[in-house]
Amino acid sequence: MNNSSLKLVLISPPIGYLGSGCGGGVELTITSLIKGLLMLGHQLTLVAPDGSTLPDDCSAVEIIHVQGASQQSWQHSAPDCPIVIPSEAVLPKLLEHALEIGGSADAILNFSYDWLPIWITSKIGTPLFHLISMGAVTRVMKTVIEELALWDQQRLGFHTQSQANDFKLAEDPVIVGNGFDLSKYDFIKDKKGPIGWAGRVAPEKGLEDAVDVAMALCEPLLVWGIVEDTKYAKEIDASVPSGMIDWRGFLPTSQFQKQLGSCRLFLNTPKWNEAYGNVVVEALACGVPVVAYDRGGPGEIIQSGRTGWLVTPDDVAALTDAASRATEIDRLTCRRWAEDSASQEAFALRVEAWIKAGMLKNEGRRSINA
Repeated sequence: MNNSSLKLVLISPPIGYLGSGCGGGVELTITSLIKGLLMLGHQLTLVAPDGSTLPDDCSAVEIIHVQGASQQSWQHSAPDCPIVIPSEAVLPKLLEHALEIGGSADAILNFSYDWLPIWITSKIGTPLFHLISMGAVTRVMKTVIEELALWDQQRLGFHTQSQANDFKLAEDPVIVGNGFDLSKYDFIKDKKGPIGWAGRVAPEKGLEDAVDVAMALCEPLLVWGIVEDTKYAKEIDASVPSGMIDWRGFLPTSQFQKQLGSCRLFLNTPKWNEAYGNVVVEALACGVPVVAYDRGGPGEIIQSGRTGWLVTPDDVAALTDAASRATEIDRLTCRRWAEDSASQEAFALRVEAWIKAGMLKNEGRRSINA
């Protein structure tokens, strides 16, 4: 089986359609992994909300479009919130379609960070794997992930050790990292340019700290991303002089990377345990040094003093000081780190190995129970 191709069914997140930007960094993860898996010769079917699209170079993937109401993301929920599935929700419909066609597939890979698909895993015959995209943001999600880990931890894949540390696990976690189509990112060697920040505009991303750094350096801040919390964005905008924040919105990768690559440095200011940090790698792929809080995934990605600077979380003064030294970083070193550690090919190989190992374990369980 090690040299054979796989027939896989992929489940897209139920938060908006793929390509809308509502799914945040998970959308980029999905498209990058799909490209990598196709390069390895695997056969893929994607079950996704209606309106979802993939890049032209993913045309070999069959997309099954499913209609239904979007789920609210768990990251905006209170720690003790209940499980909520709206009327006519798309989530159970995505799962239903995936299970229906998954009977003739080798495995199902779920990208949805939600309770239902994780809970149902131990109750079905088809091997169902989950690439977990967040930490333990609520008690109910922490519980269901830890319960699945007790049953078969091999069904869970994590982006970083920092993310996996949020959960009580009996075994060492499967860490698959992430990867990107680096041919889509142009290396820019010029050390001049503005300061950039990107992400969902919401409190857990800490945009206000990046704005404070820009104010201290007397420079405007370029901001990319979907505004999820309008009130939060307006309050930040109103707190600084007009024009201090250059709102660029959500852009496709081709446009985003061109603007991002022109930056002198990139700020990353998470207020929560970031599972990975896609935009950090996107910046490095363009040769842009990253100055970030040493929190979550970015703390494992950035090599302080080589590809950027890591500072104590929430220390804006330290962040500002590090930002002033960004030009000390060799931009080519940033690009080479991305090529060595975060290519879509390497990512796909790690995911392939994880799924194949889990399938072997599943076959062993069936033979014991037969």
